[in-house]
Amino acid sequence: MAIQQAAESGTGETPSAPAEPTPRMFTVDEYYRMAKAGILRPDEKVQLIEGTIIEMPPSGPEHADVVDAVAELFGDRLRPRARVRVQNQVDLATLAQPEPDVALVRRPVPGERTYRVRHPAASDLLLVVEVADSSRRLDLGEKALMYARHGVPELWVVDLPGDGVVVHCEPTADGYASVRTLARGETIAPLAFPDVSFTVDEILG
Repeated sequence: MAIQQAAESGTGETPSAPAEPTPRMFTVDEYYRMAKAGILRPDEKVQLIEGTIIEMPPSGPEHADVVDAVAELFGDRLRPRARVRVQNQVDLATLAQPEPDVALVRRPVPGERTYRVRHPAASDLLLVVEVADSSRRLDLGEKALMYARHGVPELWVVDLPGDGVVVHCEPTADGYASVRTLARGETIAPLAFPDVSFTVDEILG
């Protein structure tokens, strides 16, 4: 009809192409309002990944045990120098609030209650660890890209199916420039604490 009307009017104008469908992205504020309104139930395991609400599978015993073990290792060796957080939110941007399995964050200045009033931001993160089993594709794909885009300096993905640790460093807008897989028998030290090393065997268990 629009083409016919244009021809009749003599303008010769062609109609613009219809817009392509685009995903509806959600902000962190909208994410919380959905939870408050009951759209997202308290028992749902969901995370906001670059504007998309992702439903996470329940943790199996192996996943849970590795998360606990990594948190204990970090706590034993790094507690005086960094805060260890387990499966708690971090605010990366208005469209991203993941809950990494384990995160090393900067300790607040003595006397400050920084993390009582806000979640850690990307600038507070020293190292993020994701334990991957059924979530392997997400952790090595969308999540890794998200952490890189927001400048998280280092990501370790504990790859349970692959029996190794995938170390991501040098974040860029297109992902981590350095990605390497460490196998049993090798050791690794966080970039923020090069004097503190861990073996892949003790991380994998």
